[in-house]
This record gives sequence, structure tokens and C-alpha cells, in this order.
Amino acid sequence: MTETRYIKAIAQALDEEMARDDNVFIVGEDVAASGGAFGATRGLLDKYGKMRVLDTPISEAAITGLALGASVQGLRPVLEIMFSDFLMMVMDQIVNQIAKTRYMFGGQFSAPLVIRAPGGGGLNAGPQHSQNLEAWFAHVPGLRVVVPSNPYDAKGLLKAAIRSDDPVLFLENKALYAMKGDVPDEEYLLPLDKAVLKREGRDVTIVALSRMVNEALAAADSLAETGIDAEVIDLCSVSPIDTATIFASVEKTSRLVIAHEAVKTAGIGAEVSALVAEEMIDCLDGPIVRVGAPFAPVPFGLEQEYLPDRADIVEAAAKLMAY
Repeated sequence: MTETRYIKAIAQALDEEMARDDNVFIVGEDVAASGGAFGATRGLLDKYGKMRVLDTPISEAAITGLALGASVQGLRPVLEIMFSDFLMMVMDQIVNQIAKTRYMFGGQFSAPLVIRAPGGGGLNAGPQHSQNLEAWFAHVPGLRVVVPSNPYDAKGLLKAAIRSDDPVLFLENKALYAMKGDVPDEEYLLPLDKAVLKREGRDVTIVALSRMVNEALAAADSLAETGIDAEVIDLCSVSPIDTATIFASVEKTSRLVIAHEAVKTAGIGAEVSALVAEEMIDCLDGPIVRVGAPFAPVPFGLEQEYLPDRADIVEAAAKLMAY
């Protein structure tokens, strides 16, 4: 194991997959000469050349169209959209083309590409560069949506995403890029459809994703000091959602808190709530509680007041224990 920053784990995954498979290439704005807006592709141009690490004009539509065409011809593009907020510039290509390719051609073609897109708040990047849009894309059949919360998962999930025959939207919270964690020195891949039990507990289940997983673990430590034993689940993927892991935990604890950074309204928490309510309503000893951001754009300069955190999760869990 080597202690590695989240952004470096991403870079390692890209490097290893490009070395393993000549069909893998990287395309995006500033990914070549500059090494990416956050440094994920630094050094890859020198190592693999301009035919496999391509800088593009400032046109998300051109980047995505190039990647889609290449993928149906047997290549495995990894395209970087500089901020996930810019994904809406290519919604038609993602939703109506990439996600539907296998279905519309009866399985004769697939679009094995990965779209990397940093998102989330915490860096004072303003309302147009800080959104969390995973719930939009979880609504689209044919598209996998992955949300890693730590360096270990980021590397293992990205390598698996690049090898997947399904298109994968790989959403990275940019506030996690500096996070350090142990990453194996040997090769490993992680399943794209499994949640991870991060901490066992008996009193309340906390389901979280991306940055909020780490806030949930910190909240669980605080709750333990008051005698509340919280179980924490990292979703890892929001399409598909690993309901088996969630259901098994709720059956044990009978209480559920769901935490995500995106606005609470119509977020992934709503879907998880519905799934549990439909299948396990009789197991619950209290209402399902969702923790998310308020229904407002991310405010520049006031992010710490806006973003949900461990204190919100502690409050939600403590409230549930009163039932």
C-alpha cells in the first residue's frame, strides 16, 4: 500500500489502462499540454503522444461527439469535461445517443467510453462550477453513474469503468482531490455496481455518496460518543444502486439517514427513500431522513453555510433515535 492523493489515484488509473490497452485514449480541454485543469493527465502526453492524449477546442459537444464515434468503432475513449456543470452542453449526445447505442442497435454496437467530470462545492468556484448532478443521469437507462469517495475507490472504479462495455459517467468531487488514502501497489479493479459497508453499527444506517461518505464517517464517530452506533454505507454507484446492501443494513438498524451534497429536492436520497419505503416499510421504526443542500444555487463565498456536513448528519440521526 502507498499513501496516495485522490487526484494521483485517478492519474495512476489512466496511466495503467493506457499502458495496458492501446485502444484507450484521452480527449478534452487542456488535458494534453497542461495536464488537465486539476492535473489528472499530467505527463501522459509525453508518455503516450499526441495521438492518444488530445487537446480540443472549447467545445464539449465536439469532445463528446468525437468520443462517441471512436467508441462505436472499437476504441475506448476517456473524455474529460472540465466541470460537471458543463455536461448540460452535451445532454443530447449522452442521453439520446451514448446511453441508447446498445439498445437501438440490438446489441451489435456499444459505446464503451468514460466521461470524467469534476463537480461539487467547497472551492468557492461559484454556482456554475459547483453543482452535483448525479441524480439527472441516474434517471437515464443505459448509463452507469459512479461516484467514488476516496483514492482507493477512485482508482479501482476508474480502471473498471475503462474496461466496461457500458458507457460510464465518472463523477469526481473536486473537493476530494487533495484527500490522501492507501492505494495498493498491485493492480486491482472494483465492481461498478456494489455499495461498500464502511462501518458496522446497530442503531441507524447512514447511506452516503461521494464527499458525504467522509462526513458520514466523521458523524458516526461523534454519534458513538453519545451512545448511538451508526452503520455507514458508501453507495459508490448511483446507477445501478446496490439495494441488497442497503436493505440488509436497514433490516438490522430499522432507521435510515441518506446524505448527499446535491440539493435535497429530487436527489438520489429521494430514490433510495422510495426503494426502501416500497420494500421495507414494515422494518422502519421511524421516518426516513434525507440530508442535502437547500434548494438554491451554490452561493459563491457562502459555501460552508450552504453545503451539508457531519453536523447535519448527526442531527438527523439523533432525531431518528427519538422514535
